[in-house]
Amino acid sequence: MFDIKLIRDEPEFFDSKWKLRGLDPQTPELIDIDEKRRSIMNELQELQSKRNDASKEIGIVKSKGGDASKMMEDVSKYKDQISELEVKDVELNKLLEDKLSRLPNITADDVPFGTSEKENVELRKWGTIPTIANPKEHFDIGEPLGMDFEAAARLSGARFVMLKGQMARLERAIGQFMLDTQTQENGYMEVSPPLLMRAHAMYGTGQLPKFEEDLFKTTTDHYLIPTAEVPLTNIAMDKIFSAEELPLRMTALTSCFRSEAGSAGKDTRGMIRQHQFYKVEMVSIVEADKSKEEHERMVSCAEGVLKKLELPHRTIVLCTGDMGFGSQKTYDVEVWLPGQNTYREISSCSNCGDFQARRMKARYKKEGDKKNYFVHTLNGSGLAVGRTLVAVLENYQQPDGSVIVPKVLKPYMGGLEKLEVHN
Repeated sequence: MFDIKLIRDEPEFFDSKWKLRGLDPQTPELIDIDEKRRSIMNELQELQSKRNDASKEIGIVKSKGGDASKMMEDVSKYKDQISELEVKDVELNKLLEDKLSRLPNITADDVPFGTSEKENVELRKWGTIPTIANPKEHFDIGEPLGMDFEAAARLSGARFVMLKGQMARLERAIGQFMLDTQTQENGYMEVSPPLLMRAHAMYGTGQLPKFEEDLFKTTTDHYLIPTAEVPLTNIAMDKIFSAEELPLRMTALTSCFRSEAGSAGKDTRGMIRQHQFYKVEMVSIVEADKSKEEHERMVSCAEGVLKKLELPHRTIVLCTGDMGFGSQKTYDVEVWLPGQNTYREISSCSNCGDFQARRMKARYKKEGDKKNYFVHTLNGSGLAVGRTLVAVLENYQQPDGSVIVPKVLKPYMGGLEKLEVHN
């Protein structure tokens, strides 16, 4: 969330940045609300000063045995006026905070302009696309191997899957392999966080209030996490780090839950878009001048997992019209899916700058400097487990219906060479 003082000082800058995201000018309304709020604050201060002066005068008059009834009536009027203004002040503050909290982050200067995903820019490709005669999609490959959508639908409805036997083991193997890679090779600290969050944590990372319909909410006013970004990033909430404590790099393998509101008709079959899935998340908390460098590092950590799995992929930078709400700049890593004959997103790595830090009040102190600075936060998938399983099935599929186990996963699969259909 942005500081209204900065918006007052540079309205043209903010409106020009939000225009890149397809928004009409926002600052006139914000400044108007702020001016009304500030006017009320001035009135309140004047009335409170008058009330205080009158109260003192009443004490003096009474001490001398005088009649202070008229003055007491004036004080009573001041109190009524103050109460009315305080209510208006609370209402305007709430309105301003709500308006500000729904506005997206401003984009970095080097983000390409565009209005849709068609204008994202490809940066690089890796790997050779496999030659597969009549490639199948993952659900046709997986169902004979233990991918059960029918059972999941009976229990939970659409957009769920039940994995059995070797398919369940493959999912577990992928998650453990990713977690080991991020912790043992890339220096991320493993965290096992709660999966239920209070509203203030969801607010801190930007899911609330704007995207409440995308979340699952419990009867206890908890929200199921849509990604481990929420608990990991909020570890920095209300903290002041020393520069020596940064960067703080964390990773977690968790279940994630998304309502997929607005995605009717998209990827309705299979594991691409589900209500519940596993993901390995990476989060970094860094000094402000280190976030660009950390962003490049993070995306390389995501790419490195796909390289180890020998899965062809490409990396793109999202244009201004396709970026997430809290991001200044986002790289997407997309894996090749032979069954769909296209690349699909498997990791999204975002630099949020100080956008989340302002909401969470997460700061740091430089050595020899008394001032506190907002940290920069970054998050990225390292990777989405379900989509990686999909990519393994499709890229390693064999004509007889079996699936070769990637070399790096064999130790996690007890040495199993391939997944086979058992009649």
